[in-house]
Amino acid sequence: MSYPVLRSAAAALVLAAALPALAQTTPAKPAAKPAAKAPAVKKPVAPPPEPVLTDADEPQLAAAERAYLGEYACEFKESVHIDKHPKVAGYINVAWKKQVITMKPVLSSTGALRLEDVTGRTLMIQIANKSMLLDTKIGQRLLDDCVHPEQEKLIAAAKAAKLADPEADAAEAARSGLGITPTAPETAAAPAPAAKPAKPANGAKPTKLSK
Repeated sequence: MSYPVLRSAAAALVLAAALPALAQTTPAKPAAKPAAKAPAVKKPVAPPPEPVLTDADEPQLAAAERAYLGEYACEFKESVHIDKHPKVAGYINVAWKKQVITMKPVLSSTGALRLEDVTGRTLMIQIANKSMLLDTKIGQRLLDDCVHPEQEKLIAAAKAAKLADPEADAAEAARSGLGITPTAPETAAAPAPAAKPAKPANGAKPTKLSK
């Protein structure tokens, strides 16, 4: 066998031995990433059905007229808006955050106005100097110290009346308390002095009574 043929055979052997090593050192291609899923389209939530409202009677209509309509400024910089129901007379809508609550006005025996949620969930109470919104299910105040411009006028008038008549303010405080007014202890009357015997007329000596 000639030298060139041997040389070619040796080169082929060397190349055959190097191919497995080259195959091991060649980095593998990264696997293809799965295609990203399209975001699911959320269906819009349907608003709850409107409650069925019965016709209001005369006391309910009269109570609705006593509700202060408009914007209230509440504690913690919150607010609530009250307006008449747009469809049924004698009912009140209370708008707070993203909720609109339909209320039935009821005048209590104490003079407070109760706005009762027709679904039984919440209750709003209106008194002279403030209003508050309660969750009757958990027994918690949702809003407190809500003041309407009309209530601000009543508060200012009450302060002016106290300054003008402090005695009336004290009487009001006594009525709101136990109704017991402390009195000063009575002192015993001093005994009357004994009467002196009358002097006899014309200088006559008084006669002694015989024993």
